[in-house]
Amino acid sequence: MEDYRYRQIEQQLLQQISSGTLSPGARLPSLRHVSARSRVAVSTVLQAYAALECKGVIESRPRSGFFVRRDVQELPPPPRTPRPLLRPHTINRSQLISAVLETVGDQELLPLGINCPSEELLPYRELAKVAARLSRENPKRLVGYLPVEGSLELRRQLSLRAAQAGLDVRPEEIIITCGALEALHVAVRSLVRPGDNVLIQAPSYFCFQQLLENQGVRSIEIPSHPRHGVEPADVERALGRFDIRACIFTPNFNNPDGSLTPDSAKREIVALLAGRGIPLIEDDVAGDLHFGPTRPSVFKMYDEDGLVVLCSSFSKTLCPGYRIGWIMPGRFYREAYEVKATTNVCSATPTQENVALYLREGRYDRHLRVLRRKLQEQMRAIQLHVSRTFPDGTRVSRPEGGGVLWVELPRGVDSVELMYRARAEGISIAPGTIFSTQDRFAGHVRLNSGNLWSDGLARGIERLGSLVGDMFSAGGA
Repeated sequence: MEDYRYRQIEQQLLQQISSGTLSPGARLPSLRHVSARSRVAVSTVLQAYAALECKGVIESRPRSGFFVRRDVQELPPPPRTPRPLLRPHTINRSQLISAVLETVGDQELLPLGINCPSEELLPYRELAKVAARLSRENPKRLVGYLPVEGSLELRRQLSLRAAQAGLDVRPEEIIITCGALEALHVAVRSLVRPGDNVLIQAPSYFCFQQLLENQGVRSIEIPSHPRHGVEPADVERALGRFDIRACIFTPNFNNPDGSLTPDSAKREIVALLAGRGIPLIEDDVAGDLHFGPTRPSVFKMYDEDGLVVLCSSFSKTLCPGYRIGWIMPGRFYREAYEVKATTNVCSATPTQENVALYLREGRYDRHLRVLRRKLQEQMRAIQLHVSRTFPDGTRVSRPEGGGVLWVELPRGVDSVELMYRARAEGISIAPGTIFSTQDRFAGHVRLNSGNLWSDGLARGIERLGSLVGDMFSAGGA
């Protein structure tokens, strides 16, 4: 409990610093004052202050107390996303995307470029115990095929979780996939054909682009705004100009800008598409990583015609290596089933049964509460550290959930060049260029905030800031 209380105090102080209530150079309340106000031991308050000092947010001064460091400042959010040229584009970012994906699992690099939580944040010990129990009780069961649609128990648990979120989806309406990427692959193959136009937001997850490229599909981009995601007016405008066959949107904590589309906009977009019979592929891998008190809704909650195809996974929340994803295809179930069956027959049996038992025993929600708090703390610490170590002109997003930060670099700094310089220094990042089919985000990078805060992470961000500073200065600014 004391561990939880000190983190509460730490988070409250971070919020006061980021909002400007405690400005750079301001003296923090005394340990005894915070102790009395919060009704905790002085040692608990000291633990919170020590954590903030370790993160470089505050500093102690002998006989004077603790102060907000003068080089800590809140970064303004990125400006409104510029409206893209509304025309189809043939996607060709494969080599650059491959360069980013090469860093997956590379233990020699500081993983700021891949959107994935640190293993230390995941319940690997509990999952290992569940796996051991399953292996002891019925080892034969784990080596055979499951049905194409996947473990019945896992689908039941996903149905129950959907019901808790206000979504009525039966187990027989769910297909288990090898991660969310296969779910998206199944959805795209089920809905579009070569030459079709697909509406996507920009910036958006770079693997969407590869999926569409592999299908010979053309993308039409509409802007994603860092604060409120996709606007219905932009969707309607595109529908009026092009023959759109499908849409792919990430309404909850879009990768990479972290935007959250309001519920009212979700409802309006679903209605717009339903009126034209256009299916919507929804990526909801980050929906469980909300920092607010309640989970945001999904497009599928407003779907009365079965046109919304929801894709998600446990890769950002529980077990990325297990590759457990799912698709809720709505009226396109038969098409999705056939694609899944002819892609890999079915997903792996042991990991499905392991996760099913973990969910059935009620462990997941407890884990999520801890994970969300940790991610919020780490994201805040990275934002503040970037503000201290990156040059003036840097801007950063302020997501309400998810696990990534979208950083706009000072004018003239190219994110691709920065990626290669950072790689040489042992740091991986994702350049903004790969998140759009148009050259509109060359001055942006995506940073993973799923790493536990450490001295090594702090040094990595400082080094990255130095590289940005050097490139900015060399540009003649």
